[in-house]
Amino acid sequence: MRLIPFLRAGALALGLIGGAWAQSAPEAAAAAEAAASAAVTAASASAPAAQPSFSPSPAATTAAPAMGGIRSANIFEIAPGAASDPDYGQQTNAERNRVQPGNNAPMWRAVGSGVTGYSSLPVSQAPEAGNLIQPMVQYPGSRFTTAGEAWRQVRNNWLIPYGGSLVLIALVALAILYFAKGSLGQARNDGPPVIERFTPFERSAHWLNAIAFVLLAVSGIVMAFGKFFLQPVLGLHLFGWLSYLLKNIHNFAGPLFAVSLVIVLITFLKDNIASIWDLLWLKNAGGMFGGKQVPSHRFNPAEKGMYWWGMFFPGLLAVVSGLVLDKLIPGLGITRGEMQIAHMIHLVATVIMMSMVFGHIYMGTLGVRGAYKAMRTGWVDEEWAKEHHELWYDDIVAGKIPAQRSGQGASAQPPVQTASV
Repeated sequence: MRLIPFLRAGALALGLIGGAWAQSAPEAAAAAEAAASAAVTAASASAPAAQPSFSPSPAATTAAPAMGGIRSANIFEIAPGAASDPDYGQQTNAERNRVQPGNNAPMWRAVGSGVTGYSSLPVSQAPEAGNLIQPMVQYPGSRFTTAGEAWRQVRNNWLIPYGGSLVLIALVALAILYFAKGSLGQARNDGPPVIERFTPFERSAHWLNAIAFVLLAVSGIVMAFGKFFLQPVLGLHLFGWLSYLLKNIHNFAGPLFAVSLVIVLITFLKDNIASIWDLLWLKNAGGMFGGKQVPSHRFNPAEKGMYWWGMFFPGLLAVVSGLVLDKLIPGLGITRGEMQIAHMIHLVATVIMMSMVFGHIYMGTLGVRGAYKAMRTGWVDEEWAKEHHELWYDDIVAGKIPAQRSGQGASAQPPVQTASV
């Protein structure tokens, strides 16, 4: 019992000696402090159980220091009063970081506004290399937003739903017409082929253009609308491979369609000029609701309308915009904005074109008896020509138009009888 005070006094003496030594040798201070603490601990441990030990109060307990490393922080909690600066919204990124470190809002605001940053790539090869996000625009049918988002809104909210609806309406209308009226005309074009309606060159240009159109239409419909009716049936992976295959077919069939379209438009231009007789045909709807067809020249107004509004205007727009999308026109289709505008024009033009060409295909196959044979062989008989294109037939009989316009004659071709007029 008497030994304990002496141990405490010895520990205190060692602490004083260590402190004096630390003044001359700072690096030994920590060791001396540790030795003094160990001596006090040993003296306390040697005390008997009956002796009450000293226990520091909770208030005297010192909290452990926090661990080092990177700590997250809310940038709005760093200098929250910085927003009261009148020029807070116009600060550059460097100015903002001086008052609120880590707040890079000015930089991302500039990126979102379409600002052009530095890029080592040549502008001639990569004009948008310094642009992460396109600038703000407003396309017809979109909000004022970034160009990419505006294009997405126009495509998803307008072109796809309304374009698909137009194609479906055209197909349903043709189905209703067929079940309500059936095939038009009485002549089946199975008599002697005495009048050459289409020359071999005209038929070759037509069929080449038709094959290219079918490839483009099928692939385009699958790429634009296929996820709504094919993907649920085929599955994601198989539909992806099919779309990839059709995309390449689409790209290669496009130039073929462009060349054949120009040939078709030039070849049939002369016979698709409007005349005064077309007004009479339109007034009576071509005899659709009567018992007899209205006289017309080589092509009636419906066929002329198909030429101008189904092939000429939308066809040329589809070709030019498609070549831009394929990057086949120098200087166009380089930027995202040009591609987006070309895509919207392409989709509008092709949807209109498909809706009208479906009607043309219907009239050339099921809609009019003998019409398909005329395009397949190039020849028609007198009865068919007189029933469907009476004015054209009269000109042939009168000698104004030759009955045979190419060097190839039909087998067993008798002359056109002028007495039958």
